[in-house]
Amino acid sequence: MRRALRIFFILFINLCLSKSALSGKVLVWPAEYSHWNNIKVILDELINRGHNATVLRHTSSGIINNTQGIFFEDFKVLFPKDALSNHFYKAFDFMMYELPNLSAVQAALKFRNLFKDFTDLLKQICDGVLKNEKLLDKLQQSQFDVLLSDPMNICGELIADKLGIPFIYTFRFSFGNTVERLCGQIPAPPSYVPGIPTLYTDKMNFVGRMNNFLLYLCQDFLFYEFGILNWDPYFTEVSGRPTSLCEMMGKAEIWLIRTYWDFEFPRPYLPNFQFVGGLHCRPAKALPEDMEEFAQSSGDHGIVVLTFGSMIKNLTREKANLIASALGQIPQKVLWRYSGETPETLAPNTRLYNWIPQNDLLGHPKTRAFITHGGTNGIYEAIYHGIPMVGIPMFGDQPDNMVHMKAKGAAVVVNFNTMTSQDLVDALNTVINNPTYKESAMKLSRIHHDQPVKPLDTAVFWIEFVMRHKGAKHLRPAAHNLTWYQYHCLDVIAFLLVCILTSVIITYKCCIFSFRKCFKRSLKKSKRE
Repeated sequence: MRRALRIFFILFINLCLSKSALSGKVLVWPAEYSHWNNIKVILDELINRGHNATVLRHTSSGIINNTQGIFFEDFKVLFPKDALSNHFYKAFDFMMYELPNLSAVQAALKFRNLFKDFTDLLKQICDGVLKNEKLLDKLQQSQFDVLLSDPMNICGELIADKLGIPFIYTFRFSFGNTVERLCGQIPAPPSYVPGIPTLYTDKMNFVGRMNNFLLYLCQDFLFYEFGILNWDPYFTEVSGRPTSLCEMMGKAEIWLIRTYWDFEFPRPYLPNFQFVGGLHCRPAKALPEDMEEFAQSSGDHGIVVLTFGSMIKNLTREKANLIASALGQIPQKVLWRYSGETPETLAPNTRLYNWIPQNDLLGHPKTRAFITHGGTNGIYEAIYHGIPMVGIPMFGDQPDNMVHMKAKGAAVVVNFNTMTSQDLVDALNTVINNPTYKESAMKLSRIHHDQPVKPLDTAVFWIEFVMRHKGAKHLRPAAHNLTWYQYHCLDVIAFLLVCILTSVIITYKCCIFSFRKCFKRSLKKSKRE
Protein backbone atom coordinates (compact mmCIF):
# COMPACT_ATOMS: atom_id res chain seq x y z
CA MET A 1 0.00 0.00 0.00
CA ARG A 2 2.79 2.40 0.95
CA ARG A 3 4.65 1.56 -2.23
CA ALA A 4 1.53 2.25 -4.31
CA LEU A 5 1.03 5.60 -2.57
CA ARG A 6 4.69 6.48 -3.15
CA ILE A 7 4.44 5.69 -6.85
CA PHE A 8 1.22 7.70 -7.13
CA PHE A 9 2.88 10.65 -5.36
CA ILE A 10 5.90 10.52 -7.69
CA LEU A 11 3.65 10.39 -10.76
CA PHE A 12 1.59 13.31 -9.45
CA ILE A 13 4.71 15.40 -8.86
CA ASN A 14 6.05 14.56 -12.33
CA LEU A 15 2.71 15.50 -13.89
CA CYS A 16 2.67 18.85 -12.11
CA LEU A 17 6.26 19.58 -13.08
CA SER A 18 5.68 18.63 -16.72
CA LYS A 19 2.60 20.84 -16.90
CA SER A 20 4.43 23.81 -15.41
CA ALA A 21 7.29 23.21 -17.84
CA LEU A 22 4.91 23.27 -20.78
CA SER A 23 2.90 26.28 -19.64
CA GLY A 24 3.88 29.81 -20.59
CA LYS A 25 3.07 33.36 -19.59
CA VAL A 26 1.39 35.58 -22.17
CA LEU A 27 1.08 39.34 -21.75
CA VAL A 28 -1.64 41.00 -23.83
CA TRP A 29 -1.86 44.57 -25.17
CA PRO A 30 -5.39 44.56 -26.61
CA ALA A 31 -7.58 46.85 -28.67
CA GLU A 32 -11.28 47.46 -28.10
CA TYR A 33 -14.56 46.13 -29.57
CA SER A 34 -14.36 43.34 -32.18
CA HIS A 35 -10.56 43.37 -31.96
CA TRP A 36 -10.80 42.30 -28.32
CA ASN A 37 -13.30 39.57 -29.17
CA ASN A 38 -10.76 37.96 -31.50
CA ILE A 39 -7.94 38.14 -28.97
CA LYS A 40 -10.19 36.73 -26.25
CA VAL A 41 -10.88 33.62 -28.35
CA ILE A 42 -7.12 33.03 -28.61
CA LEU A 43 -6.62 33.60 -24.88
CA ASP A 44 -9.37 31.15 -23.96
CA GLU A 45 -7.66 28.46 -26.02
CA LEU A 46 -4.23 29.27 -24.55
CA ILE A 47 -5.69 28.97 -21.05
CA ASN A 48 -7.28 25.64 -21.96
CA ARG A 49 -3.79 24.44 -22.91
CA GLY A 50 -2.34 25.38 -19.54
CA HIS A 51 -0.90 28.82 -20.27
CA ASN A 52 -1.36 31.96 -18.18
CA ALA A 53 -2.69 35.15 -19.79
CA THR A 54 -2.45 38.66 -18.33
CA VAL A 55 -4.22 41.56 -20.03
CA LEU A 56 -3.09 45.16 -19.58
CA ARG A 57 -6.32 47.14 -19.21
CA HIS A 58 -6.65 50.91 -18.80
CA THR A 59 -9.35 52.52 -16.68
CA SER A 60 -11.12 53.98 -19.72
CA SER A 61 -11.74 50.60 -21.34
CA GLY A 62 -15.41 50.16 -22.18
CA ILE A 63 -15.65 46.55 -23.38
CA ILE A 64 -12.78 44.54 -21.87
CA ASN A 65 -14.54 43.02 -18.86
CA ASN A 66 -13.34 40.49 -16.31
CA THR A 67 -13.26 36.99 -17.76
CA GLN A 68 -12.74 33.74 -15.93
CA GLY A 69 -9.22 32.41 -16.31
CA ILE A 70 -7.71 35.70 -17.55
CA PHE A 71 -5.70 37.93 -15.21
CA PHE A 72 -6.09 41.70 -15.60
CA GLU A 73 -3.47 44.27 -14.74
CA ASP A 74 -5.32 47.60 -14.50
CA PHE A 75 -3.60 50.95 -14.85
CA LYS A 76 -4.88 54.51 -14.71
CA VAL A 77 -5.25 57.02 -17.53
CA LEU A 78 -5.95 60.71 -17.10
CA PHE A 79 -8.98 61.00 -19.40
CA PRO A 80 -12.56 60.03 -18.36
CA LYS A 81 -13.89 56.50 -18.80
CA ASP A 82 -16.10 57.33 -21.78
CA ALA A 83 -13.57 59.54 -23.63
CA LEU A 84 -12.22 56.80 -25.87
CA SER A 85 -15.67 55.42 -26.70
CA ASN A 86 -16.97 58.91 -27.44
CA HIS A 87 -14.06 59.48 -29.81
CA PHE A 88 -14.86 56.26 -31.67
CA TYR A 89 -18.54 57.15 -32.01
CA LYS A 90 -17.64 60.66 -33.15
CA ALA A 91 -15.35 59.19 -35.82
CA PHE A 92 -18.05 56.72 -36.92
CA ASP A 93 -20.67 59.45 -37.26
CA PHE A 94 -18.22 61.51 -39.30
CA MET A 95 -17.45 58.66 -41.71
CA MET A 96 -21.08 57.55 -41.99
CA TYR A 97 -22.91 60.86 -42.34
CA GLU A 98 -20.52 63.82 -42.78
CA LEU A 99 -17.80 62.47 -45.06
CA PRO A 100 -19.95 61.96 -48.21
CA ASN A 101 -20.96 65.64 -48.14
CA LEU A 102 -17.46 67.13 -47.72
CA SER A 103 -14.88 68.12 -50.29
CA ALA A 104 -11.54 66.32 -50.34
CA VAL A 105 -9.82 69.23 -48.53
CA GLN A 106 -12.53 69.48 -45.86
CA ALA A 107 -12.49 65.72 -45.32
CA ALA A 108 -8.69 65.69 -45.00
CA LEU A 109 -8.70 68.49 -42.42
CA LYS A 110 -11.48 66.86 -40.40
CA PHE A 111 -9.76 63.49 -40.51
CA ARG A 112 -6.48 65.10 -39.45
CA ASN A 113 -8.11 66.61 -36.36
CA LEU A 114 -9.78 63.31 -35.45
CA PHE A 115 -6.52 61.43 -35.84
CA LYS A 116 -4.66 63.97 -33.71
CA ASP A 117 -7.20 63.58 -30.91
CA PHE A 118 -7.00 59.79 -31.16
CA THR A 119 -3.19 59.89 -31.09
CA ASP A 120 -3.25 62.04 -27.94
CA LEU A 121 -5.49 59.48 -26.23
CA LEU A 122 -3.24 56.61 -27.30
CA LYS A 123 -0.16 58.37 -25.96
CA GLN A 124 -1.87 58.86 -22.61
CA ILE A 125 -2.67 55.13 -22.55
CA CYS A 126 0.97 54.38 -23.36
CA ASP A 127 2.14 56.68 -20.57
CA GLY A 128 -0.10 54.79 -18.15
CA VAL A 129 2.25 51.80 -18.52
CA LEU A 130 5.57 53.12 -19.80
CA LYS A 131 5.84 55.90 -17.20
CA ASN A 132 4.63 53.68 -14.35
CA GLU A 133 7.86 52.29 -12.90
CA LYS A 134 6.02 50.26 -10.26
CA LEU A 135 3.92 48.49 -12.90
CA LEU A 136 6.91 47.93 -15.19
CA ASP A 137 8.88 46.38 -12.33
CA LYS A 138 5.96 44.07 -11.54
CA LEU A 139 5.69 43.02 -15.18
CA GLN A 140 9.46 42.49 -15.37
CA GLN A 141 9.38 40.24 -12.31
CA SER A 142 6.54 38.19 -13.82
CA GLN A 143 8.93 37.02 -16.58
CA PHE A 144 6.48 36.81 -19.45
CA ASP A 145 7.40 34.67 -22.45
CA VAL A 146 5.63 36.65 -25.18
CA LEU A 147 3.43 39.70 -25.72
CA LEU A 148 0.34 39.46 -27.92
CA SER A 149 -0.61 42.82 -29.39
CA ASP A 150 -3.10 44.45 -31.73
CA PRO A 151 -1.25 47.19 -33.69
CA MET A 152 -4.41 49.30 -33.79
CA ASN A 153 -3.47 50.14 -30.20
CA ILE A 154 0.12 51.35 -30.55
CA CYS A 155 2.69 50.76 -27.75
CA GLY A 156 2.70 47.00 -27.42
CA GLU A 157 6.02 47.16 -29.29
CA LEU A 158 7.53 49.48 -26.67
CA ILE A 159 6.26 47.41 -23.75
CA ALA A 160 7.79 44.26 -25.26
CA ASP A 161 11.05 46.15 -25.82
CA LYS A 162 11.08 47.38 -22.21
CA LEU A 163 10.48 43.88 -20.89
CA GLY A 164 12.89 42.25 -23.33
CA ILE A 165 10.35 39.74 -24.67
CA PRO A 166 9.25 38.84 -28.24
CA PHE A 167 5.88 40.06 -29.46
CA ILE A 168 3.24 38.89 -31.93
CA TYR A 169 0.66 40.91 -33.87
CA THR A 170 -2.92 39.84 -34.51
CA PHE A 171 -5.07 41.94 -36.85
CA ARG A 172 -6.68 42.31 -40.28
CA PHE A 173 -4.60 43.87 -43.07
CA SER A 174 -4.37 47.64 -42.57
CA PHE A 175 -5.42 50.37 -44.99
CA GLY A 176 -3.60 49.94 -48.29
CA ASN A 177 -1.36 47.35 -46.59
CA THR A 178 0.65 50.38 -45.43
CA VAL A 179 1.89 49.04 -42.09
CA GLU A 180 2.61 45.59 -43.52
CA ARG A 181 4.39 46.99 -46.59
CA LEU A 182 6.51 49.61 -44.87
CA CYS A 183 7.09 47.96 -41.49
CA GLY A 184 6.48 44.25 -42.08
CA GLN A 185 8.19 44.28 -45.50
CA ILE A 186 5.46 42.15 -47.09
CA PRO A 187 5.50 42.44 -50.91
CA ALA A 188 2.44 44.28 -52.25
CA PRO A 189 2.74 45.03 -56.00
CA PRO A 190 0.20 47.80 -56.77
CA SER A 191 -0.42 46.16 -60.14
CA TYR A 192 -2.60 43.46 -58.57
CA VAL A 193 -2.79 44.03 -54.79
CA PRO A 194 -5.59 46.60 -54.38
CA GLY A 195 -5.37 49.13 -51.60
CA ILE A 196 -8.17 50.39 -49.41
CA PRO A 197 -10.41 52.24 -50.29
CA THR A 198 -9.99 51.87 -54.06
CA LEU A 199 -12.73 49.19 -54.12
CA TYR A 200 -10.75 47.38 -56.82
CA THR A 201 -10.24 43.64 -57.16
CA ASP A 202 -6.94 42.01 -58.13
CA LYS A 203 -7.88 42.45 -61.80
CA MET A 204 -7.32 46.12 -62.71
CA ASN A 205 -7.09 47.87 -66.06
CA PHE A 206 -4.53 50.60 -66.76
CA VAL A 207 -6.58 53.34 -65.06
CA GLY A 208 -7.17 51.10 -62.05
CA ARG A 209 -3.47 50.26 -61.72
CA MET A 210 -2.58 53.94 -62.00
CA ASN A 211 -5.13 54.91 -59.33
CA ASN A 212 -3.94 52.09 -57.08
CA PHE A 213 -0.32 53.17 -57.52
CA LEU A 214 -1.19 56.78 -56.67
CA LEU A 215 -3.21 55.59 -53.66
CA TYR A 216 -0.16 53.73 -52.34
CA LEU A 217 1.89 56.93 -52.63
CA CYS A 218 -0.80 58.96 -50.84
CA GLN A 219 -1.13 56.41 -48.05
CA ASP A 220 2.63 56.27 -47.61
CA PHE A 221 2.60 60.05 -47.23
CA LEU A 222 -0.25 59.89 -44.72
CA PHE A 223 1.59 57.20 -42.76
CA TYR A 224 4.63 59.47 -42.71
CA GLU A 225 2.62 62.47 -41.48
CA PHE A 226 0.26 60.78 -39.03
CA GLY A 227 2.43 57.86 -38.01
CA ILE A 228 6.11 58.72 -38.26
CA LEU A 229 5.99 62.42 -37.36
CA ASN A 230 3.62 61.76 -34.45
CA TRP A 231 5.23 58.63 -33.02
CA ASP A 232 8.93 58.52 -33.88
CA PRO A 233 9.93 61.17 -31.31
CA TYR A 234 7.82 59.39 -28.67
CA PHE A 235 9.38 56.00 -29.44
CA THR A 236 12.88 57.50 -29.33
CA GLU A 237 12.18 59.20 -26.00
CA VAL A 238 10.73 56.10 -24.34
CA SER A 239 13.30 53.61 -25.67
CA GLY A 240 16.23 55.95 -24.87
CA ARG A 241 17.82 55.47 -28.28
CA PRO A 242 17.16 56.68 -31.84
CA THR A 243 14.39 54.49 -33.23
CA SER A 244 11.12 54.73 -35.11
CA LEU A 245 7.58 53.40 -35.06
CA CYS A 246 8.19 51.35 -38.21
CA GLU A 247 11.46 49.90 -36.97
CA MET A 248 9.82 48.74 -33.74
CA MET A 249 6.76 47.34 -35.53
CA GLY A 250 9.06 45.47 -37.90
CA LYS A 251 10.41 43.48 -34.94
CA ALA A 252 7.15 41.52 -34.61
CA GLU A 253 8.04 37.82 -34.66
CA ILE A 254 4.76 36.66 -36.22
CA TRP A 255 1.90 38.56 -37.87
CA LEU A 256 -1.37 36.68 -37.36
CA ILE A 257 -3.60 38.00 -40.16
CA ARG A 258 -7.30 37.44 -39.54
CA THR A 259 -8.19 36.50 -43.12
CA TYR A 260 -7.58 33.50 -45.38
CA TRP A 261 -7.64 32.59 -49.07
CA ASP A 262 -11.41 32.14 -48.94
CA PHE A 263 -11.49 35.92 -48.46
CA GLU A 264 -8.23 37.28 -49.87
CA PHE A 265 -7.22 37.66 -53.49
CA PRO A 266 -4.04 35.66 -54.24
CA ARG A 267 -0.97 37.70 -53.29
CA PRO A 268 2.61 37.16 -52.06
CA TYR A 269 3.30 36.94 -48.36
CA LEU A 270 6.18 36.12 -46.01
CA PRO A 271 6.83 33.10 -43.76
CA ASN A 272 6.25 35.14 -40.59
CA PHE A 273 2.78 36.15 -41.86
CA GLN A 274 0.21 33.50 -40.94
CA PHE A 275 -3.45 33.62 -42.04
CA VAL A 276 -5.92 32.73 -39.28
CA GLY A 277 -9.20 34.11 -40.65
CA GLY A 278 -12.31 32.73 -38.93
CA LEU A 279 -10.50 31.60 -35.78
CA HIS A 280 -13.54 32.69 -33.74
CA CYS A 281 -16.05 30.66 -35.79
CA ARG A 282 -17.64 27.53 -34.35
CA PRO A 283 -20.59 25.20 -35.00
CA ALA A 284 -23.98 26.71 -34.22
CA LYS A 285 -25.60 26.05 -30.86
CA ALA A 286 -29.30 25.98 -30.02
CA LEU A 287 -31.07 29.35 -30.09
CA PRO A 288 -32.91 30.84 -27.12
CA GLU A 289 -36.46 29.51 -26.99
CA ASP A 290 -38.18 32.70 -28.18
CA MET A 291 -35.78 33.09 -31.15
CA GLU A 292 -36.17 29.44 -32.12
CA GLU A 293 -39.96 29.78 -32.04
CA PHE A 294 -39.79 32.92 -34.18
CA ALA A 295 -37.44 31.23 -36.67
CA GLN A 296 -39.66 28.17 -36.97
CA SER A 297 -42.69 30.36 -37.60
CA SER A 298 -41.09 31.55 -40.85
CA GLY A 299 -42.02 28.32 -42.65
CA ASP A 300 -40.31 27.62 -45.97
CA HIS A 301 -39.39 31.28 -46.47
CA GLY A 302 -36.82 31.16 -43.67
CA ILE A 303 -35.20 34.05 -41.81
CA VAL A 304 -32.86 36.96 -42.48
CA VAL A 305 -30.27 38.10 -39.91
CA LEU A 306 -29.41 41.80 -39.70
CA THR A 307 -26.69 43.36 -37.58
CA PHE A 308 -24.29 46.28 -37.98
CA GLY A 309 -21.83 45.01 -35.37
CA SER A 310 -20.97 46.09 -31.86
CA MET A 311 -19.88 49.61 -32.76
CA ILE A 312 -23.03 50.83 -34.54
CA LYS A 313 -25.68 51.05 -31.86
CA ASN A 314 -27.91 53.63 -33.51
CA LEU A 315 -29.01 55.04 -36.86
CA THR A 316 -30.77 58.22 -37.87
CA ARG A 317 -34.57 57.96 -37.79
CA GLU A 318 -34.67 58.31 -41.57
CA LYS A 319 -32.25 55.42 -42.14
CA ALA A 320 -33.93 53.19 -39.58
CA ASN A 321 -37.35 53.76 -41.15
CA LEU A 322 -35.93 53.13 -44.64
CA ILE A 323 -34.44 49.79 -43.59
CA ALA A 324 -37.52 48.72 -41.61
CA SER A 325 -39.75 49.55 -44.56
CA ALA A 326 -37.64 47.38 -46.86
CA LEU A 327 -37.64 44.46 -44.42
CA GLY A 328 -41.42 44.58 -44.28
CA GLN A 329 -41.62 43.88 -48.02
CA ILE A 330 -39.95 40.46 -47.97
CA PRO A 331 -41.68 37.18 -47.02
CA GLN A 332 -38.89 36.11 -44.65
CA LYS A 333 -38.88 36.76 -40.90
CA VAL A 334 -36.10 39.15 -39.82
CA LEU A 335 -34.06 39.25 -36.62
CA TRP A 336 -32.47 42.69 -36.33
CA ARG A 337 -29.90 43.65 -33.72
CA TYR A 338 -30.77 47.26 -33.02
CA SER A 339 -30.82 49.27 -29.79
CA GLY A 340 -32.04 52.61 -31.16
CA GLU A 341 -35.52 54.07 -31.20
CA THR A 342 -38.09 51.68 -32.69
CA PRO A 343 -38.67 52.60 -36.37
CA GLU A 344 -42.17 53.80 -37.23
CA THR A 345 -42.23 51.55 -40.30
CA LEU A 346 -41.34 48.37 -38.41
CA ALA A 347 -43.35 45.47 -39.88
CA PRO A 348 -44.72 42.40 -38.04
CA ASN A 349 -42.16 40.12 -39.73
CA THR A 350 -39.26 41.98 -38.04
CA ARG A 351 -38.12 41.72 -34.43
CA LEU A 352 -35.59 43.98 -32.74
CA TYR A 353 -33.01 42.68 -30.26
CA ASN A 354 -30.34 44.45 -28.19
CA TRP A 355 -28.16 41.40 -28.75
CA ILE A 356 -28.36 38.32 -30.93
CA PRO A 357 -26.28 35.09 -31.04
CA GLN A 358 -24.99 35.96 -34.50
CA ASN A 359 -22.94 32.81 -35.11
CA ASP A 360 -25.77 30.53 -33.97
CA LEU A 361 -28.30 32.34 -36.13
CA LEU A 362 -26.08 32.17 -39.21
CA GLY A 363 -25.68 28.45 -38.61
CA HIS A 364 -29.45 27.90 -38.28
CA PRO A 365 -31.01 25.85 -41.12
CA LYS A 366 -33.73 28.49 -41.61
CA THR A 367 -31.28 31.33 -42.36
CA ARG A 368 -31.45 32.52 -45.97
CA ALA A 369 -29.38 35.74 -45.96
CA PHE A 370 -27.20 37.94 -43.77
CA ILE A 371 -27.42 41.74 -43.92
CA THR A 372 -24.07 43.04 -42.67
CA HIS A 373 -22.02 46.23 -42.45
CA GLY A 374 -19.02 44.24 -43.70
CA GLY A 375 -17.06 43.64 -40.51
CA THR A 376 -14.50 40.86 -40.86
CA ASN A 377 -15.86 38.83 -37.94
CA GLY A 378 -19.42 38.73 -39.31
CA ILE A 379 -18.24 37.97 -42.83
CA TYR A 380 -16.24 35.01 -41.59
CA GLU A 381 -19.17 33.61 -39.65
CA ALA A 382 -21.23 33.85 -42.85
CA ILE A 383 -18.45 32.11 -44.81
CA TYR A 384 -18.15 29.43 -42.13
CA HIS A 385 -21.87 28.60 -42.39
CA GLY A 386 -22.22 29.25 -46.15
CA ILE A 387 -24.70 32.16 -45.96
CA PRO A 388 -24.96 34.73 -48.82
CA MET A 389 -24.75 38.37 -47.82
CA VAL A 390 -26.21 41.79 -48.49
CA GLY A 391 -23.50 44.27 -47.63
CA ILE A 392 -24.22 47.82 -46.41
CA PRO A 393 -20.65 48.99 -45.67
CA MET A 394 -20.21 52.25 -43.79
CA PHE A 395 -16.54 53.05 -43.06
CA GLY A 396 -13.03 51.72 -42.58
CA ASP A 397 -12.23 48.43 -44.28
CA GLN A 398 -15.91 47.48 -44.61
CA PRO A 399 -16.35 48.63 -48.26
CA ASP A 400 -13.19 46.74 -49.24
CA ASN A 401 -14.35 43.63 -47.36
CA MET A 402 -17.62 43.60 -49.26
CA VAL A 403 -15.81 44.09 -52.58
CA HIS A 404 -14.04 40.80 -51.85
CA MET A 405 -17.33 39.04 -51.16
CA LYS A 406 -19.01 40.57 -54.22
CA ALA A 407 -16.09 39.56 -56.46
CA LYS A 408 -16.35 36.00 -55.16
CA GLY A 409 -20.07 35.91 -55.97
CA ALA A 410 -21.34 35.61 -52.39
CA ALA A 411 -22.78 39.09 -51.83
CA VAL A 412 -24.69 42.05 -53.23
CA VAL A 413 -23.52 45.47 -52.05
CA VAL A 414 -25.83 48.44 -51.36
CA ASN A 415 -24.60 52.01 -50.84
CA PHE A 416 -25.47 53.13 -47.30
CA ASN A 417 -25.71 56.83 -48.21
CA THR A 418 -27.79 56.57 -51.39
CA MET A 419 -29.83 53.39 -50.98
CA THR A 420 -33.62 53.36 -51.11
CA SER A 421 -35.98 50.80 -49.61
CA GLN A 422 -36.40 49.24 -53.04
CA ASP A 423 -32.61 48.89 -53.43
CA LEU A 424 -32.46 46.85 -50.23
CA VAL A 425 -35.51 44.76 -51.21
CA ASP A 426 -33.98 44.01 -54.63
CA ALA A 427 -30.65 43.05 -53.05
CA LEU A 428 -32.34 40.67 -50.59
CA ASN A 429 -34.48 39.06 -53.26
CA THR A 430 -31.39 38.58 -55.43
CA VAL A 431 -29.24 36.77 -52.86
CA ILE A 432 -32.17 34.70 -51.57
CA ASN A 433 -33.80 33.69 -54.85
CA ASN A 434 -30.77 33.49 -57.16
CA PRO A 435 -29.14 30.13 -56.31
CA THR A 436 -25.69 31.19 -57.57
CA TYR A 437 -25.14 33.32 -54.44
CA LYS A 438 -25.84 30.41 -52.13
CA GLU A 439 -23.61 28.17 -54.25
CA SER A 440 -20.77 30.71 -54.09
CA ALA A 441 -21.19 31.07 -50.33
CA MET A 442 -21.07 27.30 -49.91
CA LYS A 443 -17.95 27.12 -52.10
CA LEU A 444 -16.20 29.63 -49.84
CA SER A 445 -17.37 27.62 -46.84
CA ARG A 446 -15.86 24.43 -48.26
CA ILE A 447 -12.56 26.23 -48.91
CA HIS A 448 -12.57 27.58 -45.37
CA HIS A 449 -13.18 24.18 -43.79
CA ASP A 450 -10.69 22.41 -46.06
CA GLN A 451 -7.56 23.42 -44.14
CA PRO A 452 -4.91 21.08 -42.71
CA VAL A 453 -5.06 22.92 -39.38
CA LYS A 454 -7.92 24.93 -37.89
CA PRO A 455 -7.31 28.72 -37.79
CA LEU A 456 -7.45 28.88 -33.98
CA ASP A 457 -4.98 25.99 -33.70
CA THR A 458 -2.68 27.77 -36.17
CA ALA A 459 -2.76 30.97 -34.10
CA VAL A 460 -2.05 29.12 -30.87
CA PHE A 461 0.69 27.02 -32.49
CA TRP A 462 2.65 30.09 -33.58
CA ILE A 463 2.28 31.77 -30.19
CA GLU A 464 3.59 28.61 -28.52
CA PHE A 465 6.32 28.38 -31.18
CA VAL A 466 7.58 31.86 -30.30
CA MET A 467 7.48 30.98 -26.59
CA ARG A 468 9.43 27.74 -27.14
CA HIS A 469 12.12 29.30 -29.33
CA LYS A 470 12.25 32.77 -27.71
CA GLY A 471 11.28 34.32 -31.01
CA ALA A 472 11.18 33.46 -34.71
CA LYS A 473 14.10 35.41 -36.14
CA HIS A 474 14.77 32.72 -38.76
CA LEU A 475 11.46 33.67 -40.43
CA ARG A 476 12.24 37.39 -40.51
CA PRO A 477 13.23 38.55 -44.03
CA ALA A 478 16.53 40.33 -44.58
CA ALA A 479 14.54 43.20 -46.12
CA HIS A 480 14.30 44.71 -42.61
CA ASN A 481 18.05 45.39 -42.75
CA LEU A 482 17.93 47.20 -46.08
CA THR A 483 17.26 50.84 -46.85
CA TRP A 484 14.44 51.70 -49.23
CA TYR A 485 16.82 52.21 -52.14
CA GLN A 486 18.63 48.93 -51.40
CA TYR A 487 15.31 47.08 -51.16
CA HIS A 488 14.33 48.27 -54.64
CA CYS A 489 17.92 47.78 -55.93
CA LEU A 490 18.07 51.45 -56.93
CA ASP A 491 21.76 51.57 -55.97
CA VAL A 492 22.43 48.54 -58.19
CA ILE A 493 20.42 50.07 -61.04
CA ALA A 494 22.30 53.36 -60.61
CA PHE A 495 25.65 51.54 -60.64
CA LEU A 496 24.73 49.57 -63.76
CA LEU A 497 23.51 52.73 -65.48
CA VAL A 498 26.80 54.46 -64.63
CA CYS A 499 28.72 51.45 -66.00
CA ILE A 500 26.66 51.43 -69.18
CA LEU A 501 26.95 55.19 -69.57
CA THR A 502 30.70 55.00 -68.95
CA SER A 503 31.05 52.22 -71.52
CA VAL A 504 29.06 54.20 -74.06
CA ILE A 505 31.14 57.33 -73.45
CA ILE A 506 34.41 55.38 -73.69
CA THR A 507 33.25 53.63 -76.85
CA TYR A 508 32.15 56.95 -78.30
CA LYS A 509 35.47 58.59 -77.43
CA CYS A 510 37.41 55.66 -78.91
CA CYS A 511 35.38 55.82 -82.09
CA ILE A 512 35.88 59.57 -82.37
CA PHE A 513 39.61 59.16 -81.69
CA SER A 514 39.92 56.37 -84.26
CA PHE A 515 37.92 58.32 -86.81
CA ARG A 516 40.08 61.40 -86.37
CA LYS A 517 43.23 59.31 -86.57
CA CYS A 518 42.08 57.67 -89.78
CA PHE A 519 40.87 60.98 -91.18
CA LYS A 520 44.24 62.67 -90.51
CA ARG A 521 46.12 59.83 -92.14
CA SER A 522 43.94 59.91 -95.22
CA LEU A 523 44.24 63.69 -95.37
CA LYS A 524 48.06 63.54 -95.22
CA LYS A 525 48.11 60.84 -97.86
CA SER A 526 45.93 62.88 -100.20
CA LYS A 527 48.16 65.94 -99.74
CA ARG A 528 51.27 63.95 -100.62
CA GLU A 529 49.62 62.71 -103.76
